[in-house]
Amino acid sequence: MKMSSTQGPHSLAFRVMRLCRPSLHVEIPVRFDPSDLLFGEDLFDDPVAASHLPRLLADTVSDGTTTSAADPSDLSYRNRFLLQHPSDSLGLPGLLLLPQSFGAIYLGETFCSYISINNSSNFEVRDVTIKAEIQTERQRILLLDTSKSPVESIRAGGRYDFIVEHDVKELGAHTLVCTALYNDNDGERKYLPQYFKFMVANPLSVRTKVRVVKETTFLEASIENHTKSNLYMDQVDFEPAQNWNATVLRGVDHHPESKQPMSDVFKPPILLKSGGGIHNFLYQLKLSSDGSPLPKVEGSNVLGKLQITWRTNLGEPGRLQTQQILGSSIAQKDIELRAVEVPPIIMLEKPFMVRLNLTNQTDRVLGPFEVWMSQSDSLDEKAIMVNGLLTMHLAQVEAFSSSELELNLIAVKHGVQKITGITVFDTREKKTYDSLLELEVFVDSQ
Repeated sequence: MKMSSTQGPHSLAFRVMRLCRPSLHVEIPVRFDPSDLLFGEDLFDDPVAASHLPRLLADTVSDGTTTSAADPSDLSYRNRFLLQHPSDSLGLPGLLLLPQSFGAIYLGETFCSYISINNSSNFEVRDVTIKAEIQTERQRILLLDTSKSPVESIRAGGRYDFIVEHDVKELGAHTLVCTALYNDNDGERKYLPQYFKFMVANPLSVRTKVRVVKETTFLEASIENHTKSNLYMDQVDFEPAQNWNATVLRGVDHHPESKQPMSDVFKPPILLKSGGGIHNFLYQLKLSSDGSPLPKVEGSNVLGKLQITWRTNLGEPGRLQTQQILGSSIAQKDIELRAVEVPPIIMLEKPFMVRLNLTNQTDRVLGPFEVWMSQSDSLDEKAIMVNGLLTMHLAQVEAFSSSELELNLIAVKHGVQKITGITVFDTREKKTYDSLLELEVFVDSQ
């Protein structure tokens, strides 16, 4: 953290310390048990040798190898690397280490600072007005202002302490601006500004891929940890945009019997290891079919955004929200044709009915329509044909409304066949809509 102040003598001075949770103190030397030097891991593969292990360990203890380590009168430290307790192998003596530097500040965290204004002079200062602000490239945020209730006085050698917090929502350079307006010993009103600069880095990178398969859109989100500590992801939720429904896809659980009753309520966090840990999430998106009209999107398709929350090793929270994720542009059709009812059993060379629904997806009246099946394929290649009138007439369809019709068809080939070539012609606008529907059915020859 860099500090600068105005020139000239001042009775007061700011000190800024960052408030963050301590870390676990780790002892670098690895401790070991004396038996590890005498016996290898292969000893346990031999049942006869393994049965003599307790007697060998007892002989080691009786020789004074480990008892002297517990003797408080032994000041030689010759056994300082020996295990006194099984937990000593972790290298964690149970001590907490306070931050030795200002440290890195990441987007999505809460910046908490302990600020102390000290009176280093030999006299008292009075009517101290203190302000603390965070200044970024875009805005200036007030954290503390004592203008309405100034500090009456700060005695010689005394101080006034306060804590400020700020949710970090911008990247780049930040400046903590601390100012004091006070009366000096001679009654002069003095102004003291001090500036504390720090950088805000991005803790995560989110890369997305969008794939469209027929009527379904798949979104893959890859989240990478750029910090120097492990992150435990409490929540990675996708909030779909209007007219979209989202479902998270997870891997198959090969051990369903081990699933706890409360596992859906209390979900274990996902670990992202420090320095590049990655986890992938997959979401299945479908357009909602609640009957509401779909807005026409020009140029891009907004899918939604990700909400990400995490905690560090000692529980410090963080939260990020991504920008809107864009998919491929949607070519919105004026009309949509879909199958409503298809017979479960279709017999070869026997007529069957297919009920269709034609939806007007525009804000104007369309129609009347003519509906027929195109005869582009030869009769030898045609598996399903119209049984009856080749052309059907359909009345006008109001804006954002629908109408149903029935086609009388007959199958001339058995097996899995496709119903294709249904064409809709708007007689008023002289516009043809083809390739609206492709439906697979199974034709039974029995």
